[in-house]
Amino acid sequence: MRPAAGLLALVTLQRLAELALARRNTRRLMARGAQEVSAEHYPLIVGLHAAWLAGLWIRGRRRPLNPGWLAAFLALQAARGWVLASLRERWTTRIIVLPDEPLVSRGPYRLIRHPNYAVVAGEMAALPLALGLPRFAAIASTANALVLAIRIRAEERALEQAAIRRSGGVEGHCT
Repeated sequence: MRPAAGLLALVTLQRLAELALARRNTRRLMARGAQEVSAEHYPLIVGLHAAWLAGLWIRGRRRPLNPGWLAAFLALQAARGWVLASLRERWTTRIIVLPDEPLVSRGPYRLIRHPNYAVVAGEMAALPLALGLPRFAAIASTANALVLAIRIRAEERALEQAAIRRSGGVEGHCT
């Protein structure tokens, strides 16, 4: 097996394992009274990530690896692990709001508001660049930015609503 195909196989297995973890965490959160919000854009995320990975298999499986971009991608995997470890059972691929729970503020969440999305944005570019696919990286990054604009707006609304409920305030009430 060529190194690029081996890398793509590992990334594919990683993503499948993450989907299983996300499903498990979602079920557990829902059993605790959590609610999913803004599910209508979720198929866009799934479609983008599936197309990205499929495109990498089609275009990149036989290409040589660029060591610098591979190192960047591997560093992003460490950051991904940090995000997962920080969120623990609250990590999921959907927007799930658990009433009366504070936001996670440990790990990378001490530093930036949406570290997982920063990691994903980096991955969308770094892996194609590691495979010598700069146009693919640009297209995937642009598509990801458009989807993340929708996603982050929806997540921010959900977090704001949850904060209002936790504080006992009324939506739209300014103090």
